[in-house]
Amino acid sequence: MTNETILTNAVLVLGDATLHGTLLVRDGQIADVQRGRTSALPAHDLGGDYLIPGIVDTHTDNLERQVQPRSLARWPSRSAMVAHDAQCAAAGITTVFDALCLGDLGFDKDRIRTFQDGVVDLDALNDAALLKAEHFLHLRCEVPAFDMLPLFDTVADHPLVRIVSLMDHSPGVGQYANIDFYRALRRRGGLDDHYIEQRIKELQAQREQTRIPHRRALLERVASRAIALASHDDRTEDEVAENAADGIRISEFPVTMEAAQAAKAHGMEVIAGAPNIVRGGSHSGNVSAADLLETGAVDAFASDYVPNSLVEAAFQCAQRVGLPQAVALVTERPARLAGLGDRGTLHPGQRADIVRVRLHDGLPVVRQVWRAGERIA
Repeated sequence: MTNETILTNAVLVLGDATLHGTLLVRDGQIADVQRGRTSALPAHDLGGDYLIPGIVDTHTDNLERQVQPRSLARWPSRSAMVAHDAQCAAAGITTVFDALCLGDLGFDKDRIRTFQDGVVDLDALNDAALLKAEHFLHLRCEVPAFDMLPLFDTVADHPLVRIVSLMDHSPGVGQYANIDFYRALRRRGGLDDHYIEQRIKELQAQREQTRIPHRRALLERVASRAIALASHDDRTEDEVAENAADGIRISEFPVTMEAAQAAKAHGMEVIAGAPNIVRGGSHSGNVSAADLLETGAVDAFASDYVPNSLVEAAFQCAQRVGLPQAVALVTERPARLAGLGDRGTLHPGQRADIVRVRLHDGLPVVRQVWRAGERIA
């Protein structure tokens, strides 16, 4: 029996234009796009709301926030995964890359537990068909960490691993190039100055010892796999050049304009944080995502730590680049970047991942969400 859904009287956001029209969904795929509204009895009148493709989020840390809702309160992991999934679906995200950290530099031991529990929970909930969105794994590999490679080997062959990013959160580089900022961050975590200085020296020495051999070993492990490879928090042209030479094709959250433009010059794709757009700047003093957009130095947005930031960022960016191009930053472009060619646009033959959005005083509000033609929110 054919399963059809007709959505009419909507503004369809297509790849290069908007169209007031009707969308026909059949058996989980987009079957047709028509201009104007239909009077067919089964049609759902959307009252002029927008229809955009399902959002593709290549990097979200939101699971960590569900697992640790308070600094001293850890939530049961499977319950946290269900809540995380529901929040993503409600934000219009139909494809989720759960960014889980592999490797501890001495301050985030609970992240390893979140990674290990997260993989188990994802498998169990997938087997039970209890997740609203489709989830993949984005492995955030802390290159200088002693335990990174053994942790990677436990999931290297997992079928849901689609993105691997190389991180380095050592003091003095990348996001923490400003040592004073690093010190202040650790003080806010309740550590005393003596311990902080000791750890800075230890971590810098550890980086000298482990960075190059760990990096080479990780690159060797992923070389023959169908995995998108990303760098993280690039700061300088030299860092970008090293990444490009090693076959890394994505620069994720570059912290300077210099690094973002260098990445583009090397033919790399650049991912920026959507919260940076919504908040009007970086929460940690890094380059403005709006400036990256203005100079053509960004290809896609990721939610980072706020799922609903993606739909809000897209509609904010529409004022600069037009709505179709802005929506593509959170749908088509991240889908292609992650190697998912079956979604990301409202074109016939694509998977029917669809989001209904209404503007309320300029704020985009997600009203309904479909994944492969099935209503999930």
